[in-house]
Amino acid sequence: MAGIREPVTLGDRLDRLPLGPFHRRLVLALAGMILFEWVELNAFAFVAPTLREQWGMSLSTVALIIGVSQLGAFCGGVLGGYLADRSGRRRTMLVSVAVYCLGSALCVVVQSPWQLIAARFTAHLGAQAMAVVAIVMLTEFVPAAARGRLQTWKVAIGALGIPLAAWTGYFVVPHWTWGWRLVLGLGLFGVVFAYLVHRWVPESPRWLLSRGEWVRAEEIVRSIERSCGVEHPRADGAQADRTGGDASASTPRARFTELLAPPHRRRFVVVATMWVTGLFAYSAFNTWTPTFLSESGLDLDNALLLSAALATAAPVGAVLAVPLIDRWDRRRTQLALGALLAATLLLFGLVRTPVPVLVLGCVVSLLFQASVPFLQVYSAEVFPTRVRALGSGTANALSRIVNFGAPMLVAAVYAGLGYTAVFTMLAVLGLVGGCVAVLFGPRTTGVSLETAATSRTPHVSDPSKENVLS
Repeated sequence: MAGIREPVTLGDRLDRLPLGPFHRRLVLALAGMILFEWVELNAFAFVAPTLREQWGMSLSTVALIIGVSQLGAFCGGVLGGYLADRSGRRRTMLVSVAVYCLGSALCVVVQSPWQLIAARFTAHLGAQAMAVVAIVMLTEFVPAAARGRLQTWKVAIGALGIPLAAWTGYFVVPHWTWGWRLVLGLGLFGVVFAYLVHRWVPESPRWLLSRGEWVRAEEIVRSIERSCGVEHPRADGAQADRTGGDASASTPRARFTELLAPPHRRRFVVVATMWVTGLFAYSAFNTWTPTFLSESGLDLDNALLLSAALATAAPVGAVLAVPLIDRWDRRRTQLALGALLAATLLLFGLVRTPVPVLVLGCVVSLLFQASVPFLQVYSAEVFPTRVRALGSGTANALSRIVNFGAPMLVAAVYAGLGYTAVFTMLAVLGLVGGCVAVLFGPRTTGVSLETAATSRTPHVSDPSKENVLS
């Protein structure tokens, strides 16, 4: 009816806020979750040779530890997403950090390979769960215009975990028999970020609203507005109903089967494909490159030094994504980064001498890490609030299961077709995510989460749904 103005939703109010101290504290606290996920993913590569020597472990035992760790990450991604949608983002994150710190503590005191397997499973379960929830929480809090940028700063800070694990391994593991315990125990510092989450990060208002808890959601949004120097007039009862008070109280809980049925199936397949291909290529490059170079006759004095040098480029790559991620349609920017990555991987597969290896390897690391923020924020944007953590977390978790068998595939390609063929395969995989997003995924850049989660085509968002609460 003419003259009647649509009420401003809580999501609108969060999207219109200027960036302030709350957002900076939020990024710092949640970046710790990503930092220790990266520590966990990279630490074992630097301690495995020493453990083989001290405990007499076979390569099959090392592979088993890696495989079970990936299984733990899969369980953590699925369970963390499910619990975050069911019991709340903040509570799930704090529990996940506790599980991760427990696993790290167990890694410090283990005395046998079987004990280490159990400890690594626990640590990966907690690390993956807290990382999944961190991505979703930041997505739900920050303004639409800065959503990608703040996610990228979170990834840039979190990516410091890669060189942290690499250089700690390089300087500590070869010199002390107990050095590997220090590397695997780095996760105990996660308790610092758990304290920051407890102190600085409230429950997601969007999640509270999806559960019908209007009063708590309103209080949290008002608190954030005050910290940003903004005051919003208090809504009357009718307006509260329009913005989601009692209407969503009966919202059913998310189920895994929903991800494979309309309207979520297409989005889930898109983000799952992006996670699986992207993480496969990234993990294969980081895990196998030193070994393949050595097998190909390149004399590198220390494989740990090569890996640490490449790892140092990771945070820089995330910073390079800051001015890009909110400027253009991120699906197309991700495709452009994928094309550059594919070209660099193809060149990398053709070189053998140290200087080109280091230069191209650093460029590959930069491009891989620059693509990570695009993947993280996009996978959380395309789902509605009620299944956001479950959809994003499960898609992420599937990539861990695929990585369980990835080493065998990479080894088979290398054995059958050679060094260059491996990097050709990785180049193709590097292109897939951007292609799938452009062809089949919805546009999310610069629009509200409510609009991004309800747009029906890859190219057009429906402005009439701007105020629809998921």
